[in-house]
Amino acid sequence: MTSSSMAKTLVKTFLKAPHSLKTKIQAKQLHAQFLKTQPYSPSSTSILISIYSNFNLLQHSLLLFNSLNSPPLLAWKSIIKCYSSSGLFANSLTCFVKMRSFGIHPDHTMFPFVIKACVFLKNLRLGESIHGCIIRLGLDFDLFTGNALLNMYAKFQSLQLKGGSKGFAFNVFDGMPKSDELCGRLTQERDKSVIGLDSVTKVLEMMPQRDVVSYNTVIAGNAQNGLYEEALRMVREMGNADMKPDSFTLSSVLPIFAEYVDVMKGKEIHGYAIRHLFDSDCYIGSSLIDMYANCARIEDSCRVFSLLPKRDDISWNSIIAACVQNGVFDEGLKLFRRMLTAKVKPRDVTFSSIMPACAYLTTLHLGKQLHGYIIRGGFDDNVFIASSLVDMYAKCGNIKAARWIFDQMEHHDMVSWTAIIMGHALHGHAHDALSLFKQMEKDGVKPNYVSYIAVFTACSHAGLTDEAWRFFNGMSQNHGIKPGLEHYTAMADLLGRAGKLNEAYEFISSMHIAPTGSIWSTLLSACRIHKNLKLAEKVAKEIFKVDPENVGAYVLMSNMYAASRRWKEATKMRILMKKKGIRKEPACSWIEVKNTVHTFISGDKSHPLYDRIFQALKDLLEQIEREGYIPDTNEDFHDVDEEQKKYLLFSHSERLALAFGILSTPAGTTIRITKNIRVCVDCHTAIKLISKVVQREIIVRDNSRFHHFKDGKCSCRDYW
Repeated sequence: MTSSSMAKTLVKTFLKAPHSLKTKIQAKQLHAQFLKTQPYSPSSTSILISIYSNFNLLQHSLLLFNSLNSPPLLAWKSIIKCYSSSGLFANSLTCFVKMRSFGIHPDHTMFPFVIKACVFLKNLRLGESIHGCIIRLGLDFDLFTGNALLNMYAKFQSLQLKGGSKGFAFNVFDGMPKSDELCGRLTQERDKSVIGLDSVTKVLEMMPQRDVVSYNTVIAGNAQNGLYEEALRMVREMGNADMKPDSFTLSSVLPIFAEYVDVMKGKEIHGYAIRHLFDSDCYIGSSLIDMYANCARIEDSCRVFSLLPKRDDISWNSIIAACVQNGVFDEGLKLFRRMLTAKVKPRDVTFSSIMPACAYLTTLHLGKQLHGYIIRGGFDDNVFIASSLVDMYAKCGNIKAARWIFDQMEHHDMVSWTAIIMGHALHGHAHDALSLFKQMEKDGVKPNYVSYIAVFTACSHAGLTDEAWRFFNGMSQNHGIKPGLEHYTAMADLLGRAGKLNEAYEFISSMHIAPTGSIWSTLLSACRIHKNLKLAEKVAKEIFKVDPENVGAYVLMSNMYAASRRWKEATKMRILMKKKGIRKEPACSWIEVKNTVHTFISGDKSHPLYDRIFQALKDLLEQIEREGYIPDTNEDFHDVDEEQKKYLLFSHSERLALAFGILSTPAGTTIRITKNIRVCVDCHTAIKLISKVVQREIIVRDNSRFHHFKDGKCSCRDYW
């Protein structure tokens, strides 16, 4: 046999079994041999086009396709598939319509690609027209076509629930001859159709054959659209049809139990996954991590993660988000470092997840490092990451950086607006916060539940009572937002700070929802500030009715009795606390110096530099006394002499942290301190004077707000 005849035989063999070709190079070699050894043939050329389309070689497919005067069905099908696989969905549909105009009938294998194009173009009208065509041609029996239709209607259902399916305007059907219009039964009833649950389930019911993919598509669509009961019903129906759920089924169902916070059902799914060896699957692992995290079972989330044999970026992001959402911030940061060490590249969702940990821990240095990583990775134009950065800088005390990032953003969503408004509110810039809120409304962004909390916080820290009432009344009248517990708490806090204690009491008592211990505690704190013991006793009774274990209430009442020299009642409160096993949270302050966080507790002498810190405080005390400082011993509630009280004030945690910061940082450096409870009046006065004598800006974040001390003044103007 000659080499020429061998080549001819080989070409014919491959043309009969095109799927035996494994590489693009082999496809091109076959084409070359075909040109050398075979006469021109539309059918053979169509086979070559189909081979090129299988390798997604669009240009090669088009060259051959355009050489055909009357392309047969296989050529049309291959080019439509290639366009769709290349993301050129409009071209794919145009090609389909052109084929139909030539009177060529599609077969069942073509429609999945055409339906895919309709989904990506988000054009429901086209999708319904294609469905009509499928029914008219009697091709709705095909399993793969049915699955594609299920996916299409599920996706359009999701779009509708999220605000409509405004898609690509594509009107190629409009110019078709009347006889070839793709207007089957569904198209004729298009005006009546609603993409809801029925559209998906009807397609499933009409399918003569179903597989696991069919059920998975419906289950996933229902779960993603919040139709949880329907999704679970389909899982049961799947079991009744003797089909075993696979890993995709489980990963679709697990978020339902996460949403319901049903850890027992979630554990059942986990057990099923283990028995069927699905637990090593990354998607199942990530879904289990999310489920346990939503159910506040972070230990179980970490255990699932540790048992995964292979971890991808999704599983890393899931465990980091789980830790941060459950308040295990240090662990979240450790996992982020481990992720980088494992050479797993962070994604945009990674930074959105980890940034709140920096914000909560006020680790500005780490936040800046992450910001640098974000810029280098090209993520800084992502609106979610930019919003996280705004929130992080604001909560770490750098409101200027937060505002700069916000101003640089091209588009602002509700999250970014709320972050910057709350940032200004916490820093005492009430008028800036309210101005931003009004600008947000002008820009057409509708306020939500959280943005109003930010507004009330701003008003509270500036004593803007009248403005707050206007916003409170307007939130339901103008935007249909019903006040919630957080709004009532913010308003009660505002009235209390302003000294309108009786008005605050009446306001809480007339709430449309039952007051909690936390909202009454807000008023109790105001009673302490304004020294109204009589009302405080009344409020304390309300707190103990709904929250008998409220630590703050016992401590505040004990302190108020002590301030009034009613030592018997103060002691009684302390004894009650002891009997109930209630312990007061110790006052604690921390400061970050040279990438290390140093923590101080009031009266603590354990720090290695305590002697130097104590001496620095003595020196500072002498300097501020020359500036007119007089210790306010009324702020100490111990039954000891005045000198001992002065010492106790002297060793408050924020002062220890401040002295350490002054010793450990260069002159002129801004000092940033975080405290877990409210800064006392005496420390507030002392830090104002210290900022003047050391010529530094001192930023203190307590559990309520930020205080910017500079040149003997505070940003709160002594209203906090």
